[in-house]
Amino acid sequence: MLNKIDLEKILFIDIETVSQYKNYSEIPEKMRIFWDKKAQQLDENTLPEEQYNKAAIYAEFGKIVCISFCYIRKNNNKLAIFVKSIFGHDEKNILLKFNKMLDGYYNTENHFLCAHNGKEFDFPFIARRTLINQLNLATILNTPGAKPWEIRHLDTLALWRFGDYKNWTSLDLLAAIFDIPSPKTDIDGSMVGKIYWENNDLERIVKYCQQDVVAVAQIFLRYINKTIIPEDLVFFK
Repeated sequence: MLNKIDLEKILFIDIETVSQYKNYSEIPEKMRIFWDKKAQQLDENTLPEEQYNKAAIYAEFGKIVCISFCYIRKNNNKLAIFVKSIFGHDEKNILLKFNKMLDGYYNTENHFLCAHNGKEFDFPFIARRTLINQLNLATILNTPGAKPWEIRHLDTLALWRFGDYKNWTSLDLLAAIFDIPSPKTDIDGSMVGKIYWENNDLERIVKYCQQDVVAVAQIFLRYINKTIIPEDLVFFK
């Protein structure tokens, strides 16, 4: 039961990813062959170079540029959300810091990670990119071979499905129906690659990522029938 989970032991996360290279022509030949095969599987009627904007969602061809996370704590006897981000152009450094943080503070059987569509995207993407970068995987992310009840991952999309796996509900739609301030501002996920590679505006991506992760935390609060946390009690660090 969700109500039995200690809110202070949940880390809410969201990641932003981009393609590993600015455009198709920059992909090393060894990897270009594999992208061509992947692109054909996705849409055999569209050229691989025209599909390269999709590379960001595959851990083999994308990379992480921002991990935003937040936690809920008491602040003057009121629940508050505290938001932080690890970001930059050096993915290995991002993942090193994040995995060390998880092992340092979220490393017991009572701790949980929570993300929207996290079980299919955020958690495996982080784990795969960690291994690709030859880093140690945090215990809470090291799930191969674990029994289902040993995996401490929560997913606001999976929870909303209630077993209805043909259903897919976006984060901003859930925010709207629960009357939570929209996490979407002037950009959406499809624009992140262009903002990164063409505009070089990482700060804008970080802001977008942080707004998403706050929405995840607020939606979880609604799932356990608690009042959302007002904006003046959301602190960004």
